[in-house]
Amino acid sequence: MRTRPCGLPRPRVTDNFLNRELSLLAFNQRVLAQASQPEVPLLERLRFLTISSANLDEFFEIRMSRLQQQLAYGVPARRHDGLGPDAIIARVGAAAHELVAEQHRVWLEVLQPELDRAGIGLKQKADWTPEQLAWTRTHFRSDILPVLTPIGLDPAHPFPHLQNKNLALIVSLDGTDAFGRRSGVAVVQVPRALPRVLALPASGPQGKEFTLLSTVIQAHVGELFPGMAVLGCVPFRLTRDSDLWVAEEETDDLLEALRGELTRRNDGDAVRLEVGEGCAPDLERFLLAQFELTPADLYRVPGPVSLHRLVALCELAQRPDLRWPPHLPRTLQGLAGSWFDRLKRTDVLLHHPYDSAAPVLDLLRQAAADPDVLAIKHTLYRTGPQSPYVAALIDAARAGKDVTAVVELRARFDEAANIDLATQLQDAGANVVYGVVGHKTHAKMLLIVRREQGRIRRYIHLGTGNYHPINARHYTDISYLSADEELAEDVHRVFLSLTSLGALRPLARLLQAPFTLHPALLSRIEAEAEAARQGRTSRIVIKVNALTDPQTIAALYRASQAGVPIDLIVRGVCCLRPGVPGLSENIRVRSIIGRFLEHARVYWFQAGGREEVFAASADWMERSFARRVELAFPIENTFLKQRIIDECLDGALRDNQQAWLLQADGHWQRAEVEGDQEPFSVQQWLTRTAAPSLDIHGSRS
Repeated sequence: MRTRPCGLPRPRVTDNFLNRELSLLAFNQRVLAQASQPEVPLLERLRFLTISSANLDEFFEIRMSRLQQQLAYGVPARRHDGLGPDAIIARVGAAAHELVAEQHRVWLEVLQPELDRAGIGLKQKADWTPEQLAWTRTHFRSDILPVLTPIGLDPAHPFPHLQNKNLALIVSLDGTDAFGRRSGVAVVQVPRALPRVLALPASGPQGKEFTLLSTVIQAHVGELFPGMAVLGCVPFRLTRDSDLWVAEEETDDLLEALRGELTRRNDGDAVRLEVGEGCAPDLERFLLAQFELTPADLYRVPGPVSLHRLVALCELAQRPDLRWPPHLPRTLQGLAGSWFDRLKRTDVLLHHPYDSAAPVLDLLRQAAADPDVLAIKHTLYRTGPQSPYVAALIDAARAGKDVTAVVELRARFDEAANIDLATQLQDAGANVVYGVVGHKTHAKMLLIVRREQGRIRRYIHLGTGNYHPINARHYTDISYLSADEELAEDVHRVFLSLTSLGALRPLARLLQAPFTLHPALLSRIEAEAEAARQGRTSRIVIKVNALTDPQTIAALYRASQAGVPIDLIVRGVCCLRPGVPGLSENIRVRSIIGRFLEHARVYWFQAGGREEVFAASADWMERSFARRVELAFPIENTFLKQRIIDECLDGALRDNQQAWLLQADGHWQRAEVEGDQEPFSVQQWLTRTAAPSLDIHGSRS
């Protein structure tokens, strides 16, 4: 397959491992590239731009802040790419500056002109009509001015504390105030409580026009400083370290410790300073000094300082013709009746969002209301606000069932929500535990214990994604529902390991991190290598979100050298170098970026013709194998196994519309149709060809 370059900078390569941070920035470049694709609806292209901007914020809050801490405290480098923190920061900083420049180029040269032509204008003050100017003046005085608190800087008014990512204006002034003070500089924080995008009165019969809250404040900032002349007013934004740190071994109550740490999330060390166009050099130096940052940490932007705030236009514009058409997932036939009766007859596999996630929630709700259900055990990592899963667990607990919820409080940026849901569950009488000290509980599992005709029967759900109804509509994931007693016993044993003390009992079919998962995968990779050495058929196909674990990468290199054909479908970060002669010439790596976020993890091994297939919660990362509780579950039913292969693996390998191919030097190129190939997108294929309903009885082998 031929490829074409996408014009993105090539990351530096050291030895046999690509740098993780540069690979993560390259993923955000692939996301941003969707914003320039004419086949993507216009407002969806805008959404891709805002996603790349929000992702970059998180990159600075977590990854860059860690690098800066390593450099500040002299932490020795133990990185497999051979780079130390100083070298990484320099290269990552250069790549981040290029990404920011590309984001604003796409906005100013591509999206904003197309939005204007589509009748969705984001107007600056110079473009306001007299009527719009009058409206903004009235709106400023009635709705904005009462909320603002300008701070004139002097010894009695030091530089205000700015929270993480809070937009502010720095104002240059001339003259003296009522007290005779001549500071010359003031800071105005843009209130977070007010909407950042405002609808303007239309200047004509067609289209809608908008402006930014910061633009309105800039236009009328003089009213905050009567009797003084405004010489300049420029927006700026500070990004802070947002990673939380809790010494789990030294705390008696993880929930309370995290609750206390959350109050400091917005007060971490400064990491990045963004300033709007036209900021005077002396003001830039002044701001850098205030936050103890260097010129390398300064990002000058020619457009909106907070690009991700433009996502509000997607809803405010009210233009469904510029969005993807609504996606209606497949539903199961014969929904009436008991899920328990159904699962006694057959296992069910769902591929979200092409298949509805409703059956998983329906099973849980039936269990909550069923008088024969004795106990429900559930892991919760991310659930979303007002989760129907949590509501069902609360109903079950109030109905007198034994409910156990393993709530992962440390799910990044969901800590506050998870603290709240844990409190709700405890108040309802559920048993709530927070997993294992030093290990995040990332496994997705549900166990229902039911008394049937004098004996106990168990039902399970295992998944690759979170119990989150919104994500289920936008993330590709696998759900597996079963009454298989051996698998249910394995799930039961995993729950015991999370809630009690004692040695882990062996699992019959599940692979669990941090115990059996990594060794089992390494063993299977080596088995494929040995088969290739002996001249037997071998192959490996893996679909994950990230591949960074050096031990696994080394095993894949050895398998490639033995002659094993290896296809890796890696959505995000990949530290493996494919196609290197003598090292990885048999490895191909691709990434699918499309309407839905590719999130399912699927592992396929030739296994001497048996074709072992696992779906899993775990990416191939050091943290997933060593510092998380993860599960991989086998798909053994012939019909369901083939569905996984067709939809998750073969379809992605055929994609020549939304696929990117990783080169040996770490550069990603878009796949291209070649020869007599037909254009093919796996996501469009699954959306377009999805039947209106799925016969669950077809899942029998």
